[in-house]
Amino acid sequence: MTAMRICSLLPSATEIVGALGLTDSLVGVSEECDWPPEARALPVVTASRVDTSSLDSASIDRAVRDALADGLPLYTVDEALIASLDPDLILTQDLCAVCAVASGDLRSLRLLGGEIVSIDAHTIAEIEASVLEFGHRLGVPERGNVVVEEMEGKLADVRRLVGGAPRRRIFVCEWLDPVFAAGHWLPEMVEAAGGEEVLGLAARPSFPTTWEAVLERSPELVVVAPCGFDHARAAREAILPQLGCRAVAVDSNAYYARPAPRVADGVAQLAFLIHPELVPDPGLPYVECVAQRVPPVTTCVADQP
Repeated sequence: MTAMRICSLLPSATEIVGALGLTDSLVGVSEECDWPPEARALPVVTASRVDTSSLDSASIDRAVRDALADGLPLYTVDEALIASLDPDLILTQDLCAVCAVASGDLRSLRLLGGEIVSIDAHTIAEIEASVLEFGHRLGVPERGNVVVEEMEGKLADVRRLVGGAPRRRIFVCEWLDPVFAAGHWLPEMVEAAGGEEVLGLAARPSFPTTWEAVLERSPELVVVAPCGFDHARAAREAILPQLGCRAVAVDSNAYYARPAPRVADGVAQLAFLIHPELVPDPGLPYVECVAQRVPPVTTCVADQP
């Protein structure tokens, strides 16, 4: 049987393909695809029109809104390169116009011959379903079952450790400026980790809010997890008010914002951050953040390995 040639325009899809043991089937990826690490060496077939590496959170938000208002696609697609790679399967999404190329943007291109598959998980269960679907479609259903069983095992271990513990009030900040409350699977992650998300809504989109609204709900922990940022950048760009509680920046790009198997590791880290007396540190990176009164500058005091 000839191996399927896969072009992934979505970091979470690339991660799932890697988890299924099919990294060698990837022939092209997006600019944001960074896991498994081997993906970085593959031809890049899409890139964002907004250079987020050189902009702060407010500037990124403004640039994205301006582009969307003008009806411009946020991503360039190298149609000729994709055609030359001759993929059997092109993986993309319709969940978020900001995160990756949408399937509708591809269907208007004339040179693409591969089947276009859209992945749109909104919950942890739907992330697991995506893994199973990919495993079946790519001819490795047993491996898909194993990956999901590993995810469910990690979640079950966390729930066992925090079972019966008091629920801590948590706010997950999914964007910094403007402040966004978390949506989709992130509130589920908080619940599984023994917390109660004070603003975010499970299986619903994230939404803008204010620090004043957050403070009114008296969180006991603020998790700084801007979509697409790692822990170092999140901590560097976070300008926090006096929260009256601990604030921690995490690697959202790897373990929180991406609907892929590593969200189970993110749950384990959340449980450790919420209930350190009950849950061992899984060893994922995070940064403790301290807000100063005047000016409101965030200082990072402990970068964990």
